[in-house]
Amino acid sequence: MARVAAVRPARDGAWFGRLVVAGVVILVVLPIVPLALYSVAGRWLYPDVLPSEWSTRAWEYVARSRSGVMEATLTSLAVALLVTLLSTLLGVPAGRALAGLGPGFRSALELLFFAPIIVPGLAVALGLHVVFVRVGLADSVAGVVVAHLLPTLPYMVLVMTSTFAHANLELEYQARTLGAGALRAFMLVGLPGAVPGMLTGALFVFLISWSQYALTLLIGGGRVLTLPLLLFAFASAGDLAVTGALSLVFLAPAVVILSLTARFLTGRSFALAGVAGR
Repeated sequence: MARVAAVRPARDGAWFGRLVVAGVVILVVLPIVPLALYSVAGRWLYPDVLPSEWSTRAWEYVARSRSGVMEATLTSLAVALLVTLLSTLLGVPAGRALAGLGPGFRSALELLFFAPIIVPGLAVALGLHVVFVRVGLADSVAGVVVAHLLPTLPYMVLVMTSTFAHANLELEYQARTLGAGALRAFMLVGLPGAVPGMLTGALFVFLISWSQYALTLLIGGGRVLTLPLLLFAFASAGDLAVTGALSLVFLAPAVVILSLTARFLTGRSFALAGVAGR
């Protein structure tokens, strides 16, 4: 009887967990359904539950070379990937350095790192635009990439600081006592165990950069056309069909990267990283 009683709560907990997961999936997927319907709707008026007419006009426009959708998507992808790469190259060593400091000094430096996202974004963007005009970075992809580092780099630093703070740094010290230099010990011992945290931070950075609108508009000056700018333009114009199609295109890379990262973090690589960190 005791064994049956122990198994039953476990099964109840499993069903409750599945119910919660199903609820989260429904909440995430449900807002996408109207976008998908709008993208193929030719006529959809209240109180019709489904479109009364169907059309592929929106997707034909998205696929058209003259629409600029492909160019804007490639620009957004290039900017987001560059920002992710630069944030990783800067954030990983910064997080490692902060993790080795005392709690008080670390908190002060973390506050300094988070200053750009504590200040209102519009004020930061306007101040950046004045500086970038003087140094020649305004209205350019390079300027947009540098501007995107301000809201993204602090998140990478925070994630990597937390990752290294909970890692076993003694392994690096032991490697150094065996003759490895500081850089070699970090690259061969400390960094492999931080790969899951690095991927998590990179995911946050990519999504933040991919969805940036205000910074891209002000720093790019309308010359750097990205997918969020194009999406906002059609949404403001009231073309719901093209807006729905562009929204699905906008969601696609984020969903793919999230799925790949989740598989990596929950798979064999995560287990190996956990073993390396012991």
